[in-house]
Amino acid sequence: MSDNTIPDVPVAADTDVFITRAFAAPREVVWQFFTKPEFLARWFGPASVHVDLSTVRVNLREGGVWGLDMVDNESGEHYPMLVHLTVVIPPEYLEGYHPSPAVAQGGPFDRVVLRIWLHDHGDKTRMTLHQGPFEPQFRDMTRDGWLESFDKMDAVIEGDAA
Repeated sequence: MSDNTIPDVPVAADTDVFITRAFAAPREVVWQFFTKPEFLARWFGPASVHVDLSTVRVNLREGGVWGLDMVDNESGEHYPMLVHLTVVIPPEYLEGYHPSPAVAQGGPFDRVVLRIWLHDHGDKTRMTLHQGPFEPQFRDMTRDGWLESFDKMDAVIEGDAA
């Protein structure tokens, strides 16, 4: 998509993760949380992982990438995530895709689409995230990971996190 048109939020299927949440910060600030490596490293991933800033890769353009490695706090195992960007419209919309987590296991989906919309909502920002399709176990794990990540983002925004 190169015409810079922000798509409507689709109807989520049962194979998809669909989250809407408000953050207590202006849209431009929330955009930075999604697009600046130093911010991403502070909040991304569930509580059991952290992100080493040196692994964050952000090239905000069509054909660019958005990625990082989540590192398990106990084992040190790395869980890389690399999204190939197809649409970037600052400070409103990101879209890209990454390989399905089950593709190596012969799963029915070969790629997962990630879409993030940011809307002004008074003095807050309303974020809508749509990601899928997933097999059920990966969908639930992904949804739970995003929800824990957004709790961490809230703590950073509110100044409660280091």
